[in-house]
Amino acid sequence: MSLVKLTIKGISYSQTQNGAYALILNEVDGDRKLPIVIGAFEAQSIAIALEKEIKPPRPLTHDLFKNFADRFDIIVKQVIIHKLVDGVFYSSIICERDKIEEIVDARTSDAIALALRFNAPIFTYKNILDKAGIYLKASPSETDKGAQELDDVLSNPETFGMEETNQSGGVYTKHSMSELTEMLDAAVEHEDYEKAAKIRDEISKRES
Repeated sequence: MSLVKLTIKGISYSQTQNGAYALILNEVDGDRKLPIVIGAFEAQSIAIALEKEIKPPRPLTHDLFKNFADRFDIIVKQVIIHKLVDGVFYSSIICERDKIEEIVDARTSDAIALALRFNAPIFTYKNILDKAGIYLKASPSETDKGAQELDDVLSNPETFGMEETNQSGGVYTKHSMSELTEMLDAAVEHEDYEKAAKIRDEISKRES
């Protein structure tokens, strides 16, 4: 079975599952998207890895794993989403140490959080993408009912933790840039990364 390379398009808050997020992976050489529902903690970890300007004062679980792996010369070479059963994705982390390759089973959200930290590529098999991949801009005649329902949830992908800010019109718009910078530093120091992500989004909008 042929492998298809994926990139991370973004993280969207799932309006159908309370407290859950949808990680949206994009087919590198195509237009299909692969949405995977993940928990808030994993979404936070992935978002922090994507947002280079937010540096936790202490290592998160996936950062700790990266530090541990670096100390013992373990390299994550790639991540493969290899199975889909009853809507649940299964993944493997391909590691190498002393030129010996090992395959480690992992939840897909954890595997992707680690892939980001190791700059490792993410793959899935073509048959999985054929089964679960969707075209977010496809017409109803080109997609089945399940894909259309996912399209409703993911039609406006947004950065992790931004849904409240977007819906309320921006709770941080009244603050100055200096105040926002101080609030961002304080949020990171207190490990409130969801708040930090919202503040960072407001700063980015003003700088753009």
